[in-house]
Amino acid sequence: MTQTFERLAFAKPAPAKPALSRRSFLASSAGLVIGMTLPLAARAQSGAAAALKSGATGDATFAPNAFVRVAPDDTITVIIKHIEFGQGPFTGLATLVAEEMDADWSQMRAENAPANNELYKNLAFGMQGTGGSTAMANSYMQMRKAGAAARAMLVAAAAEEWGVPEGEITISKGQISHSSGKTSGFGALAEKAAGMTPPEDPPVKSADQFVLIGTDLPKLDTKAKSTGTATFTMDVYREGMQTVVVAHPPKLGATVGSYDDSAALEVPGVEAVRQIPQGVAVYARSTHAALKGREALSIEWDESRAETRSSAEIFEAFSKAASEGGKDAEKLGDGASAIEGAAQVIEAEFRFPYLAHAPMEPLDGVIELREDGAEVWMGSQFPALDKPTIVQTLGLQPEALHLNVMFAGGSFGRRAQDTAHFAGELAEVAKAAGGPGAFKLVWTREDDLHGGYYRPLTVHKMRAGLDADGKLTGWEDVVVNQSIMAGGPMAQMMQDGMDPTSYEGSTKMPYDLGNLRVGWAQQESPVTVLWWRSVGHTHTGYATEVFLDMVLEAQGKDPVQGRLDLIREDAGRDRGVLEKVAKMAGWDGNKVKGDKAYGVAVHESFQTYVAQIAEVSDAGGHPRVHRVWCAVDCGVAVNPNVIRAQMEGGIGYGLGTVLFDEITLGEGGAVQQANFDSYRMLRIHEMPEVMVEIIASDADPTGVGEPGVPPIGPAVANAWRALTGKAVTDLPFLKTMEA
Repeated sequence: MTQTFERLAFAKPAPAKPALSRRSFLASSAGLVIGMTLPLAARAQSGAAAALKSGATGDATFAPNAFVRVAPDDTITVIIKHIEFGQGPFTGLATLVAEEMDADWSQMRAENAPANNELYKNLAFGMQGTGGSTAMANSYMQMRKAGAAARAMLVAAAAEEWGVPEGEITISKGQISHSSGKTSGFGALAEKAAGMTPPEDPPVKSADQFVLIGTDLPKLDTKAKSTGTATFTMDVYREGMQTVVVAHPPKLGATVGSYDDSAALEVPGVEAVRQIPQGVAVYARSTHAALKGREALSIEWDESRAETRSSAEIFEAFSKAASEGGKDAEKLGDGASAIEGAAQVIEAEFRFPYLAHAPMEPLDGVIELREDGAEVWMGSQFPALDKPTIVQTLGLQPEALHLNVMFAGGSFGRRAQDTAHFAGELAEVAKAAGGPGAFKLVWTREDDLHGGYYRPLTVHKMRAGLDADGKLTGWEDVVVNQSIMAGGPMAQMMQDGMDPTSYEGSTKMPYDLGNLRVGWAQQESPVTVLWWRSVGHTHTGYATEVFLDMVLEAQGKDPVQGRLDLIREDAGRDRGVLEKVAKMAGWDGNKVKGDKAYGVAVHESFQTYVAQIAEVSDAGGHPRVHRVWCAVDCGVAVNPNVIRAQMEGGIGYGLGTVLFDEITLGEGGAVQQANFDSYRMLRIHEMPEVMVEIIASDADPTGVGEPGVPPIGPAVANAWRALTGKAVTDLPFLKTMEA
């Protein structure tokens, strides 16, 4: 979920202020990585002590650092600093620890870390949080070092216990052994190991020594989620707890003018109605009563600062701004001026609507106020922001609040809120109650779809010039949208007034396009916008790859070979995935075979390279996607099963979005979608067969939660245009088909 935090390590910035590459970032942060694990005995011991004090280590006998604990029964629990909402950090990060400890996979357990910014900060952001596909990238060496340190201490304990040299000790599948025949599990030596001095910089394995990394290990959270034993926020109940729903304004940017709660208070089960900054809160003994009470409210809304334009009006305003060119985000050679006077000018305007994240679990949270402080349960994607927001709202000392990070049923960026608005609303609900008590704040699906924080509505105005010989003379892409960073805490991360998350993927493309210009025009609206799965790449990947296909067609070139001819020499990983996917699909240059057509797209996001080819037919005027071939290069493949699952999930998520989804503002600015009947998901029979191949690599691992999304839309659009001659530039497809 660029999630500015999500962009700090991986954003493609404006040329004037280049950011560190990911490799440079990791190199410069090496000391921090080691320091966060245990470079010094004192640091390691203090980290473990802090974890014990926080209750994170349970019945552990041996907790060598803040990430690993070993119990007497030989189980190893890994404390995962990245929230688990389906993308796999429980399994991936536990694999790293298990590898370095030479543990057996059956020993491994995982649990979410509590909110503790010092112990569990994301090394890419400098704060505790998850997003931008950084979980594996920033934790790779940190978690391996944590496991290696635990192993070294267990070896030292065994050597002392048995009176043999440490170099003669071996560990395999969780069994510590010596050639004399002595053996032990981890648990039996845990207490002694706890007294060993942690190594300052434990060595880690070389790739040829890996046993678990690179294998298809079963996910650690699958059983609990499949059997219903996993605990989500909605499962949390506290004694005397009230359920709360909030009436939010129907138009984004509006506020409460006045309200009448008399009818609401007559609903059986309703306990109270209170105004908070976000709207009017209804407190009840059940969710049903709370919802009925909210329906009975009579509220006059102040719309003086609300967005009252329709989506159509906003698109027209953005299109006009695109015609004015915006500010330079990237310029190479003669830029757009090289297009003037071209023998042929190709033009297209791409329109991308607001999009909701629509995770299966809408926002929810539980807070319990006590005389001595408060405790919170929520799927917090950024504890480093949520906890201080709650603390400040309630006037507590930080140590008086304990924030439990729960499993979450998806996010796609929705929980990565730089303003921590949901945590703030939860705290306001408790504050308004005026005393101790427990409260569960619930957003319904309608609240979620009406509530803003959408993927920004965006316009791309694109041009390319060809000379008389069909050679590309210039390329221009003007991007127009709202900035996610501007106006909030992350505004300081903008560069010379430019927000790289608005146009990332349009700049620093892998192709040698010669003269090039990318412009950006920032727009304002009361509609709140937020990172959405793959952030800027979700629209830039579509616009650039569809437009490039149009240019290659005008040149009479094959879509695959034409791309390969344009890929720069320094973009070898882009070339690698494109060549791989072409081989997977048996690409022979024929875009149409019988009643099916084939489209290709390649896009890098978050330092992960993905190419896809889609097989599409015409199902009565709309595309039916039968098969998708996907090649991915994400560096070291820690768990291929998780990588494949994330590519498949990203393809399904992205496909449903480009085919069906949009959040539209009607006349006067009211959101028109309310639930999955009007904002529909891809259905199971519409999910294509997906074939994924992972490029073998020894490069540092990068993320896979988001990069599968950007290529699927353009691959389908390119196939559809090959089949029907129709270019889809106004998403979603459904709107174009109905036009």
